Amino acid sequence: MQIKNPILPGFNSDPSIIRVEDTYYIATSTFEWFPGVRIHASQDLVHWNLVTNVLDTVKLVDMKGNPSSGGIWAPDLSYADGKFWLIYTDVKITDGAFKDMKNYLTTAEQIEGPWSAPTLVNGVGFDASMFHDEDGRKYLVQQTWDHREYHHPFDGITLTEFDVETMKLKPATARTIFEGTAVKLVEGPHLYKLNGEYFLFAAEGGTIFTHQEVVARSKSLDVKSFVVEPDGPFLTNFDTPNSYLQKQGHGALVNTPGGEWYYASLTARPWNHDNESATDPRGWSTLGRETSLQKVYWDEQGWPRVEGGHGGKTFVDAPKDAIETEAPADHSQHDDFVSEKLDLNWNTLRVPFTEKMGTTGNGSLKLIGQGSLANPFDLSLIARRWQAFYFDAETKVKFDPYSYQAMAGLTNYYNHSHWSWIFVTKNDEGAPVIEIGENKGGLRNGSYSSYFKDDAPIIPVGTEWVRFKTEVRKESYTYLYAFDDGDWIETGITLDAAVLSDDYVVREYGGFFTGAYVGLAAVDYSGYDSTAEFDFFDYKELGDYLEADESFSWRAAETRYF
Repeated sequence: MQIKNPILPGFNSDPSIIRVEDTYYIATSTFEWFPGVRIHASQDLVHWNLVTNVLDTVKLVDMKGNPSSGGIWAPDLSYADGKFWLIYTDVKITDGAFKDMKNYLTTAEQIEGPWSAPTLVNGVGFDASMFHDEDGRKYLVQQTWDHREYHHPFDGITLTEFDVETMKLKPATARTIFEGTAVKLVEGPHLYKLNGEYFLFAAEGGTIFTHQEVVARSKSLDVKSFVVEPDGPFLTNFDTPNSYLQKQGHGALVNTPGGEWYYASLTARPWNHDNESATDPRGWSTLGRETSLQKVYWDEQGWPRVEGGHGGKTFVDAPKDAIETEAPADHSQHDDFVSEKLDLNWNTLRVPFTEKMGTTGNGSLKLIGQGSLANPFDLSLIARRWQAFYFDAETKVKFDPYSYQAMAGLTNYYNHSHWSWIFVTKNDEGAPVIEIGENKGGLRNGSYSSYFKDDAPIIPVGTEWVRFKTEVRKESYTYLYAFDDGDWIETGITLDAAVLSDDYVVREYGGFFTGAYVGLAAVDYSGYDSTAEFDFFDYKELGDYLEADESFSWRAAETRYF
């Protein structure tokens, strides 16, 4: 049995992996998407199932107004004293000299919760993790932020003792244990004690194509006592541009009951347009930063190494003692909105789904139009991750817009400034029409385009429902529409999928950490609460037969399977 990377496709980044008895758990970042912190579980490291979203109340996380790619960064999941511990960071600023943030702790006896009310820990830096030492002491290990323009902003890895009785840190114990290497941007620390020594795993180089993971060790937790692994880094794809997996780094270590070792890290799978070099640009990561798993061995000097070299492998041997379990063949989803609670795969932006946004149940989803898709405060949108390069998504909507300021339909969305959608609205003559809009730049310099303009297709009189469909085909995607049960009508408009990638967004915005979504939205910025009704949503992945096409042939032969 083999592990096929990535193990968590689509936006599932900064994995924190642990094992509790015979079950493995991975917590991943969610940034501005609500609910916060996804937990996947597995018993064989091959098949993974989404089991819960931890931060599912405003009491646990309040992100209203957070910037895009702010919010929940790099959660750390651990297990000690008979319960799960989760450290998470809520980042309030992404651009500029400052990264105002707060780190919180919540605990639960069961992975599904209930999770305790959050304890405010500190705001020293992001990517905080909890280390439970063998002597019973606990420490917070974290990246440290320095806003001063004459210093590097990534000011090493800080260790601070945590008092369990008071549930507070002891600031006087804080010290820098590791400054990182010359690559800089040291972050994402996880600390382990193995065979009497402390091992620190940390990410460097930024979460782009220069990303890497380094390992350092020490016999103590003293100031700057950690020594970097020779012949490193531990994991990187900076010098493996032809590998299917790119950007690997920032993750956590886990062992199996049989004594084998694995390392879970973020990764990305960039693609290129036919007229582009395969190395410059290295590619466009529309699925965001995903989770990969590499097997680890220990060399004669007691250092961890990645099997197959520091570039990692697409296919990795599963644990020898693993018993194969079941999981869905793909991540396709059909929702008839029968339940009064949204499916685990649905996300909203920054705030939970409430009656202010709409209702679900009894076979329909109703969304009350609020702000535009650029609004970080009041937005009626539910969406799910792109988790495949090739998929179709479809819905059916009933909507009577008040004016052109009211819109409802199907969207492909990255963040507040990079998105598109097909929607029902009204023209200047008061007739209901279909339009496609796209925003593909920052709000200061960006451009919003209406594709049909004055030639927008008019919805025939007597039409009850309008059906919308998007067909995503790796490099590009398009939209289709139909009236009631009529045939699909092609729009003739093809959009560049690269606009919805981390690598496109990073060129003009400091937060580029999520990935593309597809979903349903209603807008009424006139303030008249126009309400749209959606009958169903269908997301269907199209399988390997489309993904193994010749356009990926520039990747190594091993990596042709997705």
